[in-house]
Amino acid sequence: MNILVVDDSRTMRDLVSRELRNGGYEVETAEDGIDALEKTKGFSPAVIITDLNMPRMNGLELTQALRAQAETKFVPIIFLTTESGDELRRAAREAGATGWIVKPFDGPKLLAAVRRVSS
Repeated sequence: MNILVVDDSRTMRDLVSRELRNGGYEVETAEDGIDALEKTKGFSPAVIITDLNMPRMNGLELTQALRAQAETKFVPIIFLTTESGDELRRAAREAGATGWIVKPFDGPKLLAAVRRVSS
């Protein structure tokens, strides 16, 4: 199964990617929402994991853009962010997010969340 990891922090992309690859997943990465939209043109992710706060296009804007495209309309989107406010969670749900995990993340919980949204 293919997963797209979107985060402006290279370190976070590397940590999440390593955890997912160790869990048996194929991983592609993007550094922000604009990069992620480009990547989805040649890569069909089964799940997208995105940060909220990123330059050029943040996670909420990315989610809205993905939901507007036929190819990614129903792909599960998990936010992985340092933010934990109820308003932001509600905004993410309204934009079409499937789940929300607060950083720092726990590897087994991340893998469990991916399995849950992809089954």
